Amino acid sequence: MQTTTKPTPSESVLYERTGMPPIGKAIPLALQHVVAMVVGCITMPMIVASAAGVSSSDQIIMVQGSLLVAALAILLQAFGVKGFVSSGLPVMVGSGFAFLPTLRAVVEQHGMSGMVGAQIAGACMGMVVGLCFKKIRFLFPPIVTASVVLTIGISLYDTAVNYMAGGSATDPNYGSVRNWVLAFITLATVIFCGQFCKGMIKASSTLIGMVVGYFVALAMGMIHFNDVGTAAWIQLPEPFHFAPAFYLNSVISLGIVFMVNAVQDIGQFEATANGVYERPATNAEITGGVIANNLCSLLGGVFGGVPVAAAGQNVGIVVTTHVINRVVFGIAGGIVAVAALVPKFSAILITIPQPVLGGATITVFGSIAMTGVRMLARDGLSPRSMFIAGLSVALAVGIPQTANAFAGCPEWVSQIFGSSEVIVVALSAILLNLILPKEKKEN
Repeated sequence: MQTTTKPTPSESVLYERTGMPPIGKAIPLALQHVVAMVVGCITMPMIVASAAGVSSSDQIIMVQGSLLVAALAILLQAFGVKGFVSSGLPVMVGSGFAFLPTLRAVVEQHGMSGMVGAQIAGACMGMVVGLCFKKIRFLFPPIVTASVVLTIGISLYDTAVNYMAGGSATDPNYGSVRNWVLAFITLATVIFCGQFCKGMIKASSTLIGMVVGYFVALAMGMIHFNDVGTAAWIQLPEPFHFAPAFYLNSVISLGIVFMVNAVQDIGQFEATANGVYERPATNAEITGGVIANNLCSLLGGVFGGVPVAAAGQNVGIVVTTHVINRVVFGIAGGIVAVAALVPKFSAILITIPQPVLGGATITVFGSIAMTGVRMLARDGLSPRSMFIAGLSVALAVGIPQTANAFAGCPEWVSQIFGSSEVIVVALSAILLNLILPKEKKEN
Protein backbone atom coordinates (compact mmCIF):
# COMPACT_ATOMS: atom_id res chain seq x y z
CA MET A 1 0.00 0.00 0.00
CA GLN A 2 1.41 3.35 -1.07
CA THR A 3 1.54 6.13 1.50
CA THR A 4 1.86 9.86 0.91
CA THR A 5 3.89 12.15 3.09
CA LYS A 6 1.84 15.00 4.47
CA PRO A 7 3.52 18.36 5.09
CA THR A 8 4.37 19.14 8.68
CA PRO A 9 2.50 22.04 10.34
CA SER A 10 5.49 24.33 9.76
CA GLU A 11 5.74 23.30 6.11
CA SER A 12 2.01 23.75 5.54
CA VAL A 13 2.54 27.49 6.09
CA LEU A 14 4.19 27.52 2.65
CA TYR A 15 0.73 26.95 1.17
CA GLU A 16 -0.78 29.86 3.10
CA ARG A 17 -0.33 33.53 2.24
CA THR A 18 0.79 34.61 5.73
CA GLY A 19 2.84 32.99 8.48
CA MET A 20 6.53 32.19 8.90
CA PRO A 21 7.66 29.13 6.90
CA PRO A 22 10.91 27.19 7.54
CA ILE A 23 13.75 29.30 6.13
CA GLY A 24 15.53 26.20 4.88
CA LYS A 25 12.50 25.47 2.68
CA ALA A 26 11.70 29.06 1.75
CA ILE A 27 15.14 30.03 0.39
CA PRO A 28 15.35 27.30 -2.32
CA LEU A 29 11.78 28.08 -3.39
CA ALA A 30 12.66 31.78 -3.60
CA LEU A 31 15.80 31.02 -5.63
CA GLN A 32 13.70 29.02 -8.09
CA HIS A 33 11.60 32.13 -8.73
CA VAL A 34 14.69 34.35 -9.07
CA VAL A 35 16.29 32.00 -11.60
CA ALA A 36 13.10 31.98 -13.67
CA MET A 37 12.75 35.78 -13.91
CA VAL A 38 16.26 37.22 -13.68
CA VAL A 39 17.25 36.59 -17.31
CA GLY A 40 14.94 39.35 -18.54
CA CYS A 41 16.39 41.80 -16.00
CA ILE A 42 19.82 41.10 -17.49
CA THR A 43 19.16 40.89 -21.21
CA MET A 44 16.53 43.62 -21.61
CA PRO A 45 18.66 46.58 -20.41
CA MET A 46 21.70 45.24 -22.26
CA ILE A 47 19.85 45.08 -25.59
CA VAL A 48 18.42 48.57 -25.07
CA ALA A 49 21.85 49.88 -24.04
CA SER A 50 23.38 48.41 -27.19
CA ALA A 51 20.75 50.12 -29.36
CA ALA A 52 21.40 53.41 -27.55
CA GLY A 53 25.18 53.07 -27.85
CA VAL A 54 25.85 54.00 -24.22
CA SER A 55 29.10 53.43 -22.33
CA SER A 56 29.87 50.40 -20.16
CA SER A 57 29.35 52.43 -16.99
CA ASP A 58 25.91 53.48 -18.21
CA GLN A 59 25.10 49.86 -19.04
CA ILE A 60 25.89 48.95 -15.43
CA ILE A 61 23.49 51.68 -14.24
CA MET A 62 20.76 50.35 -16.54
CA VAL A 63 21.16 46.76 -15.29
CA GLN A 64 21.19 48.01 -11.69
CA GLY A 65 18.06 50.08 -12.24
CA SER A 66 16.22 47.19 -13.90
CA LEU A 67 17.05 44.79 -11.06
CA LEU A 68 16.12 47.37 -8.43
CA VAL A 69 12.65 48.21 -9.77
CA ALA A 70 11.89 44.52 -10.36
CA ALA A 71 12.79 43.82 -6.72
CA LEU A 72 10.63 46.72 -5.54
CA ALA A 73 7.68 45.47 -7.63
CA ILE A 74 8.01 41.95 -6.17
CA LEU A 75 8.04 43.32 -2.63
CA LEU A 76 5.09 45.64 -3.31
CA GLN A 77 3.00 42.80 -4.72
CA ALA A 78 3.79 40.73 -1.61
CA PHE A 79 3.63 43.32 1.18
CA GLY A 80 2.00 46.47 -0.26
CA VAL A 81 -1.48 47.77 0.52
CA LYS A 82 -3.85 45.49 -1.40
CA GLY A 83 -6.04 47.40 -3.83
CA PHE A 84 -3.82 50.49 -3.61
CA VAL A 85 -0.26 49.55 -4.63
CA SER A 86 -0.45 45.76 -4.48
CA SER A 87 -2.45 42.87 -5.85
CA GLY A 88 -1.87 40.81 -2.71
CA LEU A 89 -1.42 37.82 -5.03
CA PRO A 90 1.63 35.50 -5.15
CA VAL A 91 3.23 36.96 -8.29
CA MET A 92 6.77 37.68 -9.41
CA VAL A 93 7.69 40.67 -11.53
CA GLY A 94 10.54 41.08 -14.00
CA SER A 95 11.53 43.15 -17.03
CA GLY A 96 8.80 43.11 -19.69
CA PHE A 97 10.03 41.90 -23.09
CA ALA A 98 6.85 43.27 -24.66
CA PHE A 99 8.37 46.75 -24.32
CA LEU A 100 11.62 45.86 -26.09
CA PRO A 101 10.89 46.67 -29.77
CA THR A 102 9.39 50.06 -28.88
CA LEU A 103 12.19 50.89 -26.42
CA ARG A 104 14.73 50.01 -29.09
CA ALA A 105 13.00 52.25 -31.66
CA VAL A 106 12.79 55.14 -29.20
CA VAL A 107 16.46 55.06 -28.14
CA GLU A 108 17.59 54.79 -31.75
CA GLN A 109 15.60 57.92 -32.58
CA HIS A 110 15.79 60.04 -29.40
CA GLY A 111 18.46 58.42 -27.20
CA MET A 112 18.17 57.48 -23.54
CA SER A 113 16.57 60.81 -22.63
CA GLY A 114 13.70 60.15 -24.99
CA MET A 115 13.26 56.63 -23.65
CA VAL A 116 13.20 57.77 -20.03
CA GLY A 117 10.66 60.51 -20.76
CA ALA A 118 8.40 58.14 -22.71
CA GLN A 119 8.68 55.52 -19.97
CA ILE A 120 7.64 57.95 -17.24
CA ALA A 121 4.68 59.22 -19.27
CA GLY A 122 3.70 55.73 -20.43
CA ALA A 123 3.76 54.35 -16.90
CA CYS A 124 1.29 57.05 -15.88
CA MET A 125 -0.98 55.90 -18.69
CA GLY A 126 -0.65 52.34 -17.44
CA MET A 127 -1.73 53.41 -13.97
CA VAL A 128 -4.79 55.07 -15.47
CA VAL A 129 -5.69 51.71 -17.02
CA GLY A 130 -5.44 50.15 -13.57
CA LEU A 131 -7.74 52.77 -12.08
CA CYS A 132 -10.45 52.54 -14.74
CA PHE A 133 -9.76 49.25 -16.50
CA LYS A 134 -13.45 48.22 -16.40
CA LYS A 135 -14.46 51.26 -18.49
CA ILE A 136 -11.81 50.94 -21.21
CA ARG A 137 -11.34 47.18 -21.28
CA PHE A 138 -13.72 46.96 -24.26
CA LEU A 139 -10.95 48.55 -26.36
CA PHE A 140 -8.63 45.62 -25.67
CA PRO A 141 -10.53 42.39 -26.32
CA PRO A 142 -8.48 39.22 -27.00
CA ILE A 143 -8.31 39.89 -30.75
CA VAL A 144 -6.54 43.23 -30.11
CA THR A 145 -4.14 42.07 -27.39
CA ALA A 146 -3.35 38.88 -29.32
CA SER A 147 -2.50 40.87 -32.47
CA VAL A 148 -0.25 43.18 -30.45
CA VAL A 149 1.55 40.31 -28.69
CA LEU A 150 2.06 38.45 -31.98
CA THR A 151 3.51 41.56 -33.61
CA ILE A 152 5.82 42.21 -30.67
CA GLY A 153 7.23 38.70 -30.95
CA ILE A 154 7.75 38.96 -34.73
CA SER A 155 9.40 42.38 -34.43
CA LEU A 156 11.98 40.96 -32.01
CA TYR A 157 13.27 38.22 -34.31
CA ASP A 158 15.75 40.47 -36.10
CA THR A 159 17.14 41.59 -32.73
CA ALA A 160 17.90 38.02 -31.66
CA VAL A 161 19.42 37.03 -35.03
CA ASN A 162 21.49 40.22 -35.12
CA TYR A 163 22.85 39.39 -31.67
CA MET A 164 23.63 35.82 -32.73
CA ALA A 165 25.72 37.24 -35.57
CA GLY A 166 27.61 39.57 -33.24
CA GLY A 167 25.36 42.55 -32.48
CA SER A 168 27.00 45.27 -34.58
CA ALA A 169 27.67 45.21 -38.32
CA THR A 170 30.67 47.51 -37.76
CA ASP A 171 32.37 44.80 -35.69
CA PRO A 172 35.02 43.07 -37.86
CA ASN A 173 33.93 39.72 -36.39
CA TYR A 174 30.24 40.29 -37.19
CA GLY A 175 28.76 37.21 -38.83
CA SER A 176 31.89 35.14 -38.17
CA VAL A 177 31.87 31.37 -37.74
CA ARG A 178 32.99 31.87 -34.14
CA ASN A 179 29.95 33.99 -33.29
CA TRP A 180 27.51 31.57 -34.89
CA VAL A 181 29.09 28.54 -33.21
CA LEU A 182 28.85 30.26 -29.83
CA ALA A 183 25.23 31.29 -30.48
CA PHE A 184 24.19 27.77 -31.50
CA ILE A 185 25.96 26.16 -28.53
CA THR A 186 23.94 28.46 -26.29
CA LEU A 187 20.72 27.77 -28.20
CA ALA A 188 21.32 23.99 -28.18
CA THR A 189 21.79 24.08 -24.41
CA VAL A 190 18.54 26.02 -23.96
CA ILE A 191 16.67 23.55 -26.17
CA PHE A 192 18.11 20.49 -24.41
CA CYS A 193 17.39 21.77 -20.90
CA GLY A 194 13.95 23.10 -21.81
CA GLN A 195 12.72 20.12 -23.81
CA PHE A 196 14.49 17.09 -22.38
CA CYS A 197 14.88 17.97 -18.69
CA LYS A 198 12.42 18.51 -15.84
CA GLY A 199 11.96 20.52 -12.67
CA MET A 200 14.43 23.26 -11.80
CA ILE A 201 16.61 22.57 -14.85
CA LYS A 202 13.68 22.93 -17.23
CA ALA A 203 12.48 26.10 -15.50
CA SER A 204 15.93 27.71 -15.74
CA SER A 205 16.86 26.48 -19.24
CA THR A 206 17.53 30.00 -20.59
CA LEU A 207 19.79 30.86 -17.66
CA ILE A 208 21.69 27.56 -17.97
CA GLY A 209 22.16 28.20 -21.69
CA MET A 210 23.65 31.60 -20.93
CA VAL A 211 26.01 30.12 -18.33
CA VAL A 212 27.22 27.41 -20.72
CA GLY A 213 27.62 29.94 -23.54
CA TYR A 214 29.48 32.28 -21.21
CA PHE A 215 32.07 29.67 -20.24
CA VAL A 216 32.52 28.64 -23.88
CA ALA A 217 33.10 32.29 -24.78
CA LEU A 218 35.56 32.56 -21.90
CA ALA A 219 37.50 29.60 -23.31
CA MET A 220 37.48 31.31 -26.74
CA GLY A 221 39.00 34.47 -25.24
CA MET A 222 35.93 36.59 -26.06
CA ILE A 223 35.36 37.98 -22.54
CA HIS A 224 37.30 40.80 -20.93
CA PHE A 225 36.99 41.97 -17.33
CA ASN A 226 38.47 45.48 -17.60
CA ASP A 227 35.32 47.21 -16.33
CA VAL A 228 34.73 44.69 -13.54
CA GLY A 229 37.88 45.69 -11.69
CA THR A 230 36.95 49.37 -11.67
CA ALA A 231 33.30 48.83 -10.64
CA ALA A 232 32.39 49.54 -7.01
CA TRP A 233 31.26 46.82 -4.62
CA ILE A 234 28.30 48.79 -3.27
CA GLN A 235 26.57 51.67 -4.99
CA LEU A 236 23.19 53.30 -4.49
CA PRO A 237 21.18 54.03 -7.64
CA GLU A 238 21.53 57.52 -9.09
CA PRO A 239 18.16 59.21 -9.82
CA PHE A 240 17.82 60.87 -13.22
CA HIS A 241 21.24 59.79 -14.43
CA PHE A 242 19.52 60.00 -17.82
CA ALA A 243 17.61 63.28 -17.94
CA PRO A 244 14.08 62.76 -19.30
CA ALA A 245 12.96 64.38 -22.55
CA PHE A 246 9.44 64.07 -23.89
CA TYR A 247 8.72 63.50 -27.60
CA LEU A 248 5.13 63.07 -28.72
CA ASN A 249 5.68 60.08 -31.00
CA SER A 250 7.72 58.23 -28.35
CA VAL A 251 5.18 58.95 -25.61
CA ILE A 252 2.29 57.73 -27.76
CA SER A 253 4.03 54.55 -28.95
CA LEU A 254 5.31 53.50 -25.53
CA GLY A 255 2.06 54.60 -23.88
CA ILE A 256 0.12 52.17 -26.06
CA VAL A 257 2.48 49.36 -25.03
CA PHE A 258 1.96 50.26 -21.37
CA MET A 259 -1.80 50.10 -21.83
CA VAL A 260 -1.60 46.74 -23.60
CA ASN A 261 0.85 45.45 -21.00
CA ALA A 262 -1.59 46.46 -18.25
CA VAL A 263 -4.17 44.22 -19.92
CA GLN A 264 -1.54 41.46 -20.08
CA ASP A 265 -0.80 41.91 -16.37
CA ILE A 266 -4.52 41.59 -15.68
CA GLY A 267 -4.40 38.25 -17.49
CA GLN A 268 -1.50 37.10 -15.30
CA PHE A 269 -3.36 38.12 -12.14
CA GLU A 270 -6.44 36.27 -13.35
CA ALA A 271 -4.37 33.17 -14.12
CA THR A 272 -2.80 33.27 -10.64
CA ALA A 273 -6.09 33.74 -8.80
CA ASN A 274 -7.80 30.98 -10.80
CA GLY A 275 -4.86 28.58 -10.54
CA VAL A 276 -4.23 29.04 -6.83
CA TYR A 277 -7.54 30.10 -5.28
CA GLU A 278 -9.92 28.73 -7.95
CA ARG A 279 -11.69 32.08 -8.31
CA PRO A 280 -11.44 35.17 -10.52
CA ALA A 281 -9.16 38.00 -9.46
CA THR A 282 -11.04 40.75 -7.62
CA ASN A 283 -11.23 44.35 -8.79
CA ALA A 284 -9.02 45.40 -5.86
CA GLU A 285 -6.36 42.81 -6.76
CA ILE A 286 -6.30 43.88 -10.40
CA THR A 287 -6.30 47.63 -9.69
CA GLY A 288 -3.61 47.42 -7.00
CA GLY A 289 -1.46 45.03 -9.03
CA VAL A 290 -1.51 47.13 -12.20
CA ILE A 291 -0.80 50.34 -10.27
CA ALA A 292 2.12 48.71 -8.41
CA ASN A 293 3.77 47.45 -11.61
CA ASN A 294 3.37 50.75 -13.43
CA LEU A 295 4.60 52.74 -10.42
CA CYS A 296 7.76 50.63 -10.48
CA SER A 297 8.08 51.14 -14.24
CA LEU A 298 7.90 54.88 -13.61
CA LEU A 299 10.68 54.53 -11.04
CA GLY A 300 12.56 52.51 -13.64
CA GLY A 301 12.63 55.63 -15.78
CA VAL A 302 13.94 57.61 -12.82
CA PHE A 303 16.73 55.12 -12.05
CA GLY A 304 17.62 54.12 -15.63
CA GLY A 305 15.92 50.72 -15.63
CA VAL A 306 13.50 49.22 -18.13
CA PRO A 307 9.73 48.73 -17.52
CA VAL A 308 8.47 45.77 -15.53
CA ALA A 309 5.68 43.24 -16.03
CA ALA A 310 4.23 40.23 -14.23
CA ALA A 311 6.43 37.23 -15.08
CA GLY A 312 4.33 34.55 -16.78
CA GLN A 313 6.88 31.78 -16.20
CA ASN A 314 6.65 32.40 -12.48
CA VAL A 315 2.86 32.21 -12.60
CA GLY A 316 3.34 28.69 -13.93
CA ILE A 317 5.62 27.83 -11.01
CA VAL A 318 3.10 29.15 -8.47
CA VAL A 319 0.17 27.30 -10.04
CA THR A 320 2.22 24.08 -10.16
CA THR A 321 3.69 24.18 -6.64
CA HIS A 322 0.85 26.08 -4.87
CA VAL A 323 3.52 27.72 -2.68
CA ILE A 324 1.99 31.15 -2.00
CA ASN A 325 3.59 32.32 1.26
CA ARG A 326 4.64 35.92 0.87
CA VAL A 327 7.85 35.35 2.85
CA VAL A 328 9.09 33.25 -0.08
CA PHE A 329 8.41 36.14 -2.45
CA GLY A 330 9.93 38.60 0.01
CA ILE A 331 13.15 36.57 0.06
CA ALA A 332 13.15 36.47 -3.75
CA GLY A 333 12.71 40.24 -3.92
CA GLY A 334 15.48 40.71 -1.37
CA ILE A 335 17.90 38.59 -3.42
CA VAL A 336 17.19 40.64 -6.55
CA ALA A 337 17.57 43.91 -4.56
CA VAL A 338 20.97 42.86 -3.19
CA ALA A 339 22.14 42.03 -6.72
CA ALA A 340 20.99 45.50 -7.84
CA LEU A 341 23.13 47.25 -5.23
CA VAL A 342 26.37 45.45 -6.19
CA PRO A 343 27.82 47.10 -9.32
CA LYS A 344 30.49 44.42 -9.66
CA PHE A 345 27.71 41.90 -10.22
CA SER A 346 26.20 44.12 -12.92
CA ALA A 347 29.66 44.65 -14.45
CA ILE A 348 30.11 40.89 -14.77
CA LEU A 349 26.70 40.58 -16.39
CA ILE A 350 27.48 43.10 -19.14
CA THR A 351 30.53 41.04 -20.17
CA ILE A 352 28.15 38.44 -21.59
CA PRO A 353 28.93 38.30 -25.34
CA GLN A 354 26.15 39.27 -27.71
CA PRO A 355 26.03 35.88 -29.53
CA VAL A 356 25.25 34.31 -26.14
CA LEU A 357 22.41 36.79 -25.58
CA GLY A 358 21.03 36.11 -29.05
CA GLY A 359 21.20 32.33 -28.69
CA ALA A 360 19.52 32.48 -25.28
CA THR A 361 16.73 34.93 -26.11
CA ILE A 362 15.57 33.84 -29.56
CA THR A 363 13.46 31.10 -27.96
CA VAL A 364 11.98 33.68 -25.57
CA PHE A 365 11.04 35.96 -28.47
CA GLY A 366 9.61 32.99 -30.34
CA SER A 367 7.46 32.10 -27.36
CA ILE A 368 6.10 35.68 -27.26
CA ALA A 369 4.86 35.37 -30.84
CA MET A 370 3.42 31.92 -30.16
CA THR A 371 1.64 33.33 -27.11
CA GLY A 372 -0.11 35.72 -29.47
CA VAL A 373 -1.07 32.80 -31.73
CA ARG A 374 -2.38 30.84 -28.74
CA MET A 375 -4.44 33.85 -27.63
CA LEU A 376 -5.95 34.08 -31.12
CA ALA A 377 -6.77 30.38 -31.14
CA ARG A 378 -8.30 30.55 -27.67
CA ASP A 379 -10.58 33.38 -28.79
CA GLY A 380 -11.63 31.42 -31.86
CA LEU A 381 -10.19 31.71 -35.37
CA SER A 382 -13.32 33.03 -37.03
CA PRO A 383 -13.11 34.74 -40.46
CA ARG A 384 -13.60 38.10 -38.73
CA SER A 385 -10.82 37.60 -36.18
CA MET A 386 -8.41 36.25 -38.80
CA PHE A 387 -9.11 39.27 -41.02
CA ILE A 388 -8.51 41.74 -38.17
CA ALA A 389 -5.33 40.04 -36.97
CA GLY A 390 -3.96 39.38 -40.46
CA LEU A 391 -4.46 42.93 -41.73
CA SER A 392 -3.25 44.57 -38.51
CA VAL A 393 -0.09 42.47 -38.31
CA ALA A 394 0.61 42.93 -42.04
CA LEU A 395 0.44 46.72 -41.72
CA ALA A 396 2.44 46.74 -38.48
CA VAL A 397 5.28 44.58 -39.83
CA GLY A 398 5.29 46.05 -43.35
CA ILE A 399 5.17 49.81 -42.75
CA PRO A 400 8.21 50.21 -40.41
CA GLN A 401 10.29 47.97 -42.70
CA THR A 402 9.59 50.21 -45.71
CA ALA A 403 11.97 53.15 -45.89
CA ASN A 404 10.28 56.52 -46.47
CA ALA A 405 6.82 54.95 -46.51
CA PHE A 406 5.37 58.34 -45.51
CA ALA A 407 7.80 60.52 -47.47
CA GLY A 408 4.99 62.64 -48.91
CA CYS A 409 3.12 63.03 -45.61
CA PRO A 410 3.58 65.52 -42.75
CA GLU A 411 6.61 64.76 -40.59
CA TRP A 412 4.51 63.89 -37.52
CA VAL A 413 2.83 61.06 -39.46
CA SER A 414 6.19 59.47 -40.19
CA GLN A 415 7.38 59.98 -36.61
CA ILE A 416 4.30 58.34 -35.07
CA PHE A 417 3.47 55.58 -37.55
CA GLY A 418 6.69 55.01 -39.45
CA SER A 419 8.88 53.57 -36.70
CA SER A 420 6.63 51.68 -34.29
CA GLU A 421 4.97 48.37 -35.10
CA VAL A 422 3.01 48.54 -31.84
CA ILE A 423 1.22 51.81 -32.69
CA VAL A 424 0.18 50.50 -36.10
CA VAL A 425 -1.04 47.10 -34.92
CA ALA A 426 -2.87 48.47 -31.86
CA LEU A 427 -4.71 51.25 -33.70
CA SER A 428 -5.52 49.00 -36.67
CA ALA A 429 -6.87 46.18 -34.51
CA ILE A 430 -8.86 48.52 -32.23
CA LEU A 431 -10.48 50.40 -35.15
CA LEU A 432 -11.24 47.25 -37.14
CA ASN A 433 -12.74 45.56 -34.10
CA LEU A 434 -15.00 48.57 -33.45
CA ILE A 435 -16.01 49.08 -37.09
CA LEU A 436 -16.47 45.59 -38.52
CA PRO A 437 -19.84 43.93 -37.83
CA LYS A 438 -19.85 41.23 -35.19
CA GLU A 439 -20.41 37.68 -36.32
CA LYS A 440 -23.51 35.79 -35.26
CA LYS A 441 -22.62 32.96 -32.95
CA GLU A 442 -24.04 29.59 -33.99
CA ASN A 443 -24.57 26.60 -31.79
